[in-house]
Amino acid sequence: MPSASAAWRAAKGVQPDSPSAVRADDLLAPLFAGMDAEHARYVARWLAEVFGGPATYTAERGGYATMVGRHIGRGISEAQRRRWVNLMMDAADEAGLPDDPEFRAAFASYIEWGTRLAVRNSQPGADPVRHAPVPPAAFALASAWNWPGNLPPDLVEASRPDTVALVLSPT
Repeated sequence: MPSASAAWRAAKGVQPDSPSAVRADDLLAPLFAGMDAEHARYVARWLAEVFGGPATYTAERGGYATMVGRHIGRGISEAQRRRWVNLMMDAADEAGLPDDPEFRAAFASYIEWGTRLAVRNSQPGADPVRHAPVPPAAFALASAWNWPGNLPPDLVEASRPDTVALVLSPT
C-alpha cells in the first residue's frame, strides 16, 4: 500500500466533477447547477487532507463544518450519489491514484462512506453533526458506523479517533 504522502499527492489530482463532466450528465447537472467553479479543486483538497496530506481544505475552507454545510438542503438522491461515486472512481484512474488493491479498496470505501453521509445530511429536515474534526480516511474506514450522528448519545464521546479502539473492542 502506498504511503500517506503518495496517496495525498495522487488524491489532490482527483477532480471528479469537472464542469464538463457534471454539466453533461442529466442526473448530476441539476445538483451542480450554480456550484462554485472551484468545487472539483475543493474535493481534491478534502481528499488530500483525509488521506494524510496537509490540512489545506481546513485552512482555506473551514474543515468539516464547511463540508457538511455545503450539502445541507441539497436533497441528494441515491441515484445521484451512485453516479458521482462512479465519476470519482473514473477520476481516480485518470489522476493516477495508486491502483494496488489495498489502496483502491480503502479509497472506494471512504468515498462510499462519505457520499452516504452527504446523502443523509442533504435531506430535508436533516440535523447533522456540524462540528467535528476532518475524519482521516483510516478513522472513517475503521469506524464509519460510529461517526457522530450515527451513534447513540452515550457513545458520541467514543467516536473520537483516540478512543475508537474502545468502541470497536469486543470486550
